[in-house]
Amino acid sequence: MALLNDDRLFPADPLVRTRARALYEGVRDLPIISPHGHTDPRWFAENDAFANPAALFVTPDHYVFRMLHSQGVSLDALGVPRADGTAPDVDPRSVWQLFADHYHLLRGTPSRLWLDHAFGTVFDVQERLSKDNASAIYDQIDAALKTDAFRPRALFERFKIEAISTTESAIDDLRWHRMIRDSGWAGRVVTAYRPDAVIDPEYPGFADNVAVLGQMSGEDTTTWTGYLAAHRNRRTYFKGFGATSTDHGHPTARTEDLSQDVAAALFDKALGGKCTAEEADAFRGHMLTEMARMSLDDSLVMQIHPGSFRNHSDRIFAGFGRDKGYDIPTRTDYVHALKPLLDAVGHRTDLTVILFTLDESAYARELAPLAGVYPCLRLGPPWWFHDSPEGMMRFRQMTTETAGFYNTVGFNDDTRAFCSIPARHDVARRVDCAFLANLVATGRLDADEAPELAHELAYGLAKRAYRL
Repeated sequence: MALLNDDRLFPADPLVRTRARALYEGVRDLPIISPHGHTDPRWFAENDAFANPAALFVTPDHYVFRMLHSQGVSLDALGVPRADGTAPDVDPRSVWQLFADHYHLLRGTPSRLWLDHAFGTVFDVQERLSKDNASAIYDQIDAALKTDAFRPRALFERFKIEAISTTESAIDDLRWHRMIRDSGWAGRVVTAYRPDAVIDPEYPGFADNVAVLGQMSGEDTTTWTGYLAAHRNRRTYFKGFGATSTDHGHPTARTEDLSQDVAAALFDKALGGKCTAEEADAFRGHMLTEMARMSLDDSLVMQIHPGSFRNHSDRIFAGFGRDKGYDIPTRTDYVHALKPLLDAVGHRTDLTVILFTLDESAYARELAPLAGVYPCLRLGPPWWFHDSPEGMMRFRQMTTETAGFYNTVGFNDDTRAFCSIPARHDVARRVDCAFLANLVATGRLDADEAPELAHELAYGLAKRAYRL
């Protein structure tokens, strides 16, 4: 049995499936625009071989290890680094065997689709991973990783990645992006400006981070005006390394448009560690509006990723740090939360604000109606827990009737798992082609319009929205 079904994710009805397949054939080999993600720019800077199969597929991928952890597998046993930067002393082959022993836990999940796609299309693995064949498959992948054809830059080119954006903190020195630029390699790897660490008063080390921001920008960040100038300086610096976007991962979608005096007073309290939770949220909200105004000046596309209760387990956060699978979706209000920002800049046609959500109930009720009328707003694709075939289909079903297709931005993979990038884009292209085929079959879309839309959803919308 082939590891991958050629008609996966296409409709069951034979006639509609045939149409979906034809649409997919027209977009399957398009270049990949990956405008938002978390791949490590160091990979492309140094172009060293990936260490081993476990380091590539298991240890860095919280989609994978959170599922195993939910069934009692310890993060230490999977080689996940601890908060202090040390790594457990475990044999990568034993990590791989543990992964294979529990591979059945991923049945029916998008992670299983992505992994099987990577195993089959990248490493030519032709049978499903299991506890019995784990060692042989490890050896097969490990042998490939030792060759030049499987180094990061070679895979980047093989995956037909036209452009990829990593995401760095506002106080990152961008050394790896500089190294990529200076190497002369033609691969387009850009950064994105992520200022959470210097915008969120509740972020660990906020005051120290703001001081570093001042040092890096040459501005006096003990003052409100100097702090804003430092952001402008760093945004310009990031643009010098190809940045076309900013990214904001706030607990809520709250925005504010405070007077400068009130904002300055809040900033002083934040630096002194004296903000209440309400004041911290108000400051974050005001800074979203400040960031939007800065985008009017420097043309950076603004991404807002609200609604995650970050690091829900205090124990795991203390032991292993951030991004270890314990970020949990919350209910999110957009209609009231975004009004201050939209009152300030919502009708500007020279601004793009891309909204994401972990609260699917907001798609039809709030997000599609907002994006369907405010010129600055666009809807980001299904994100994180909803980055799945069902989530993608629900997104199209709940947003298209109100926002249409052209107020969305195509697909982005938002991943740290490099080899899953082509898999994720393949899933999105298949689901979108299935959706379009159903529209044609039910008389809601003319047959000659579907190929153009398929191309837009797979490539054109993302390229234009992110100015890549």
